[in-house]
Amino acid sequence: MAKSVNQKMKLLYLIKILSEKTDEEHPMPAWALIEELAHYDIRAERKSIYDDISCLTDFGYDIVNSKSRNGGGYYLASREFELPELKLLVDAVQASRFITQKKSKELIEKIEKLAGPYEGKKLQRQVLVAGRIKTENESIYYNVDEIHKAIQEDMPITFVYLEWNLKKELQPRRAGKQYQVSPLALTWKDENYYLIAYDDKERKIKHFRVDKMSRIVGVEGEKRTGLEAFGELDIAEYTNKTFGMFGGVAKTVTIQLPASMIGIIIDRFGKEIDIRKKANDRVNVRIKAAVSSQFFGWLSGLGSEVEIISPEEVKNNYINYIQSILDNYKKNEE
Repeated sequence: MAKSVNQKMKLLYLIKILSEKTDEEHPMPAWALIEELAHYDIRAERKSIYDDISCLTDFGYDIVNSKSRNGGGYYLASREFELPELKLLVDAVQASRFITQKKSKELIEKIEKLAGPYEGKKLQRQVLVAGRIKTENESIYYNVDEIHKAIQEDMPITFVYLEWNLKKELQPRRAGKQYQVSPLALTWKDENYYLIAYDDKERKIKHFRVDKMSRIVGVEGEKRTGLEAFGELDIAEYTNKTFGMFGGVAKTVTIQLPASMIGIIIDRFGKEIDIRKKANDRVNVRIKAAVSSQFFGWLSGLGSEVEIISPEEVKNNYINYIQSILDNYKKNEE
């Protein structure tokens, strides 16, 4: 009898079957493997299965022959990822606002396949992405790739930056005028993906939400600029001090708060901050922050026991910020 076209791929299909249909609790005996191979138009005998399993084991696959009263069988004992590792990956995909709901579903389905048919079902209990706030920019998946490519090839990029309108639609900012920057790095902050780049015209480092970037194109024939400024930049410090990733004037600010709240400051700014004990179980903390309305908003959210000590200018601006909110309410009540 003539051999089928797939016969030469017998070993490949065998490991595919073991990977997709077996685990420790679901071993597959030789006769069942023969039946599965037949679905791919591949003929096999019991002895050839033993030889094939031995060959795959010698190559490095962890295939176990489990024996039990019910007959036992073969199963793939170890995989590239353990189930707890895959659960972490699923959680990361779910939590990522910059990945669209559609792409999240596709990625999670691929992750499930890495776990095998039975363990994969244990991951499905976590697939609850519909209620999460997700970006609507389907191109972000490819934006990241274009940015990495530009960095690797040392060239600037052009793009159109988007913003929301009152119809809840993303529309081009600056009437669709293109931005041109030198991409330096990508960072993840506050559940969003950001590009840190150098603006050659303004001669300073800026950042952009990747999910709001559209039509990214590498500028061939030109080289990136701002690499020296980037080399002097501490990415962790930059992202921590820039609240909401909005711009602001970087300043050293001293704030006073109850000692019991120090963990909030450390979580935000790291352990390198300067802490001085004061009376009544209070502390003064020196931090570096991009002073902006986002910073003031975050600070006011910590409550009335937190106050700015210095610089005086920042303290007064904070008081004016809070006063303006109060004045606005008073005006509306008149």
